[in-house]
Amino acid sequence: MTMLTKIGNSQGVRIPKPIIKQANLENAEIEFEITKNGLLLKPVKKTIRQNWEENIKDILLKNKNIKDEGLLEDFLDEELEEWEW
Repeated sequence: MTMLTKIGNSQGVRIPKPIIKQANLENAEIEFEITKNGLLLKPVKKTIRQNWEENIKDILLKNKNIKDEGLLEDFLDEELEEWEW
């Protein structure tokens, strides 16, 4: 149980850490929903592609000078040998 706490011109509620963790609210953007029984707090569901462009740029920057050691070249060589042109 807790009480509303004055925070500037607003009021807030302190949520115990175990409850935050259990409700998956750690470092989450919170959405408010008014219900007939009170107020529901829930994490905002992010779309899969949200921040996609930023994430790709970060990955490319982190791997800028790394040679691709993937198997694609070997795979293509083997597959192409089996084909009749």
